[in-house]
Amino acid sequence: MILSGQTIKQCIDDERILVTPFKEKSIQPASIDLCLGDHFLVVDDLSSPLLSVDKSASYHEMLVPEGEVITIPPKTFMLGTTLEQIRLPNDLTAFVEGRSSIGRLGVFIQNAGWIDPGFSGQITLELFNANRVPVQLKVGMRVCQLVIAEVDQATEGYRGKYLYQIGATSSRVYMDREAEKE
Repeated sequence: MILSGQTIKQCIDDERILVTPFKEKSIQPASIDLCLGDHFLVVDDLSSPLLSVDKSASYHEMLVPEGEVITIPPKTFMLGTTLEQIRLPNDLTAFVEGRSSIGRLGVFIQNAGWIDPGFSGQITLELFNANRVPVQLKVGMRVCQLVIAEVDQATEGYRGKYLYQIGATSSRVYMDREAEKE
C-alpha cells in the first residue's frame, strides 16, 4: 500500500521516517517532494573511454552552491543527489519519480531501483537531458518525489554498498559478489 501524504507526515512527526532537512510544504497527496542537492558527477570520458562493471569509472566532480544553476548539456547523463538525507524503517520501501514539470523540459530523473527498507543516506539521482538544447536546473529546487509503500512484513533492512551514502555516488557494481559461489 502506498502511503498518503498525511501518513508520511505522521511517520516523520513520529520519527519513523527521517527527512533532513524537512519542509512541510514538500508533502504531497501520496508522496514527498525532494530537492536537488549541490553535488554532481560526470564521467571523465578522457580517462574512462569505456565503462566497465569490473572497475570504478573516473568522474569530474562539481559542487554547485544552493540557488545556483547546473546546466545539463543536450543528450548528457550525470549523477546528482538529493538535498535531503532520508532514513526508512525496515517495514517501508520507496521509489523515486521525477517531477512531471521537469520531465516536460526533457530531463529524466531516475534512481536505479527501489529505496530498500532500512536505507539511510542521500539519494543519488540519475539525470539525463533528452532534449536537443541545454537545460538548467537550480540547486535546491524540487526535482523529484519519493513515493513510500509498506512491505508485507518487516525486513532485516538494507545493508548494501550504498548505505549512508552522502552526495552523488558513482556505481559500485564492481563490488558485487555475483561471481562468488553460494
